[in-house]
Amino acid sequence: MIANKETIMMLAAQGKRLDTRKLTDYRQPIVIETNISWTAEGSAKVQIGNTTVMAGVKLSIEKPYNDTSDQGGIMINAELLPLSSEEYEPGPPGIKAIELARVIDRGIREAKAIDLHALCITPGEKAWFVIIDIITINDAGNLFDVAGLAAMAALKAARFPVVNEETGSIDYKNRTDKPIPLTKEPISVTVYKVNGALMIDPTVEEENSYEARLTIASDNDGTISAMQKGGKMPLTVEEVGQMIDLALERSSFLREELNHQLKN
Repeated sequence: MIANKETIMMLAAQGKRLDTRKLTDYRQPIVIETNISWTAEGSAKVQIGNTTVMAGVKLSIEKPYNDTSDQGGIMINAELLPLSSEEYEPGPPGIKAIELARVIDRGIREAKAIDLHALCITPGEKAWFVIIDIITINDAGNLFDVAGLAAMAALKAARFPVVNEETGSIDYKNRTDKPIPLTKEPISVTVYKVNGALMIDPTVEEENSYEARLTIASDNDGTISAMQKGGKMPLTVEEVGQMIDLALERSSFLREELNHQLKN
């Protein structure tokens, strides 16, 4: 069967997919690995189906922002490598990379997942800043969910480097046992509307067939921290409600996978 848009839309309306999955099933395997890079304070590689994303966490001491002088900060960058898709080219971040970084950033920042006050060393002078770099290894669809899971896994694995108390210099070659002060663990799930049907974890071909999408970030008690709409078609209030319910259900599944694989 040819994986064209018409075929995908026809199957979606029947509750079917080309790869025989249910509309609400994630691809297999789901593999979460941490501490894959010795140059980062925390790192992770996440694979869902054939989509693979790496995330690295770097920690640096900077001067706090003037309006948040008693807090540290967080920054998220995304790079879509040409090796991950023929769509991507070398150079400055494109629209898709910028949106990916913003969606992941919003889910973590609006959830107040990191206690930024605990990152402050000296108010107005020194604070830890958390920088998360997201890199695509293979884009076979659903970068939003895979990247969000990689970012959270990297944050959970991260440990502060040793700081010389006399000079204040950072010894990045040695780490303490101190983790990043996480207060919540938001997980993002993106729900796609394809020919009226709601679908998660699309392949690239399915992504090219969607009418609208909604990314919902939520923590373990179901509190929603952020939502991002994409696509040209509008969504009804009823559809948004259905998408939220589906995202909350599937986020529990991803959280279980994350916690289970990080324990092993």
